[in-house]
Amino acid sequence: MIRVQREDFDIGAELDRLAAGDHRVGGVASFVGLVRDMGGANRVSALTLEHYPGMTEKKLAEIEAEANRRWPLAASLIIHRYGRLEPGDRIVLVATASPHREAALAACHFLIDWLKTDAPFWKSEETPQGERWVEARAEDEAARQRWSGGG
Repeated sequence: MIRVQREDFDIGAELDRLAAGDHRVGGVASFVGLVRDMGGANRVSALTLEHYPGMTEKKLAEIEAEANRRWPLAASLIIHRYGRLEPGDRIVLVATASPHREAALAACHFLIDWLKTDAPFWKSEETPQGERWVEARAEDEAARQRWSGGG
């Protein structure tokens, strides 16, 4: 399931719903991304995420479908927020459920690595020096590249 939304989410409620009633599930893995108050050496007072509705959901669905192709998942969830967020706010929830923990953990890791590089979100940070766009990081691309050979 994919959701792109402005509003916050309840982590516990989302995880409870993920595999509710599916007794084949033996493991649920999750990742929650939060807004930091630092961007490199600069203090960050807010982060604004922009996206193109329709295009964003399509790309996230492609990434989710790839995870489901690579691992035997019973369920998966990607919730990504947009708009202006402050330090400590939740940005993203990625969760996977599978009969076995290895698949749930690997798929969750795969999804967050791909989201960092392939999800069409644009981020700007508010700093004491002014607003600036967040550039792609080499570490994120390297993390994504390790998945290129398969799961």
